[in-house]
Amino acid sequence: MIYGYKRPIIGDELGEQQLAGIALDQLFAERHPYAKKRQALEELLMVLQAGDEIFVENVVVLADSIHQLADILHILAKDDVKITFRQEQITNITHLPMSLLDSAALFANLQTQLKSHATTFGLAEAKKAGKAIGRPKKSDDNLRKALAMYQSKTYSLLDIKNETGISKSTLYRYIDEINKQQR
Repeated sequence: MIYGYKRPIIGDELGEQQLAGIALDQLFAERHPYAKKRQALEELLMVLQAGDEIFVENVVVLADSIHQLADILHILAKDDVKITFRQEQITNITHLPMSLLDSAALFANLQTQLKSHATTFGLAEAKKAGKAIGRPKKSDDNLRKALAMYQSKTYSLLDIKNETGISKSTLYRYIDEINKQQR
């Protein structure tokens, strides 16, 4: 049988563009992009038989880490199942004539894509949950106090930091913002 597997990824959050034009006997689709609770993948791995074939849009769809990719490829090899990664144009049975440098570049790119996928969807989930993204802001009272201490020219930057918790770089950034607003 010919199976397809897809899940939401960056640029195709609904999975509508994945595996377009490929005739599949059955499609397994995750409803979420996260690493945990990948029920469709588990179901797919359970129904596979020797000689079956799986199509996946790209490696990031299938695995969340290089270790997980290796584990899944090992299972597929044991079950004598072929998998084709459409974007990369590779399969688990094709021998790639690559140098070590090319192999390292391939895995470095894969690692970057995996991190980007996890980060993008993690940030979206945090925003949806109403969590503040980025570094916490310093309190306005402390910033005003630090600015007053700096402008008095009687305190060192170390004194200002110890008193207010505002670092030199934060203080200078705040001063630059004030100067830009006054122009």
